[in-house]
Amino acid sequence: MVLLSIRILFVIISIIVGYLVGQAYGILFPAIIIAMVISGVFVTIEIFIQRLSSRGIISGGIGLIIGLALANLLSLCLLGIPQLKEISGWQLGLNLGMGYIGLMIGIIRKYEMLEMFTHPSISSGKTTALNNWDKKILDTSVIIDGRIEDICETGFVSGTLIAPRFVLLELQRIADSSDSLKRTRGRRGLDILHKMQKRPEINIEISEIDYPDVREVDSKLLCLAKELKAKVMTNDFNLNKLAQLEGVGILNINELAEALKPVVLPGEEMQVHIIKEGKEYSQGIGYLDDGTMVVVDNGHDYIGRRVKTIVTSVLQTTAGRMIFTRMEGA
Repeated sequence: MVLLSIRILFVIISIIVGYLVGQAYGILFPAIIIAMVISGVFVTIEIFIQRLSSRGIISGGIGLIIGLALANLLSLCLLGIPQLKEISGWQLGLNLGMGYIGLMIGIIRKYEMLEMFTHPSISSGKTTALNNWDKKILDTSVIIDGRIEDICETGFVSGTLIAPRFVLLELQRIADSSDSLKRTRGRRGLDILHKMQKRPEINIEISEIDYPDVREVDSKLLCLAKELKAKVMTNDFNLNKLAQLEGVGILNINELAEALKPVVLPGEEMQVHIIKEGKEYSQGIGYLDDGTMVVVDNGHDYIGRRVKTIVTSVLQTTAGRMIFTRMEGA
């Protein structure tokens, strides 16, 4: 609302200036029209720039400079052609055309443009691609989950962790929610991010890149991942599937936790603390430290006790693993 008010005020002031200039030179109506058109052009340019990331603005400026430099060099080469001397304004047209091409190439290919200037020593495209994947973008779910902090402490996560500003704003909205559970989760996420920033071994950056035309946070994350050529760290199943369709790399903490669960084979011994009865007659239910459910045949009478069991089978379900055991000696 504030930006819209400023834009309207700018157009009104421009029209007033056009009116005064037109009144002074006796061209009142044309001056007002020209003032309106010029102010509209400037507002359009300003809106377009607002939609660009800082990376796009910088790379676009570099592209514009390169385009203008090439246009002037080309003009010097073409000055010797007699036919061109009879055509007025060709140098201006060449500068406009080359400047436009350079500007658009800089905006569209912004990552490659800046990579060329910021990492001139990298000559191998393969090496560059590997370095790009060292960037991991954190989404809201993985920050709230909190396990990312423990994973980073182990040293298994290398490179730069990027927390986008729009993710932080979503965390803040959750932390300010009227729902007590959501409020607790949001505050937990902000606290975890604050702790991670304080740790010198964790390289975490706040990204100011945003996409005002994109409403959904998940869609913004994928746009940012494509722009930075980075992977997204998440626990969101839907975002995981969407990223696969979009060709964006995903690091799913839940999948990592599932892969790290201990492997058990039939015939192995296992200590189980039985905490409740199972669905079937005489069954007891216990859990491993990682949350894996263990079903113990004939364990109903041992609820509340830790017993030795023998693994009989392992079942993988969509909800996770289930381990079936029997009492030792049974």
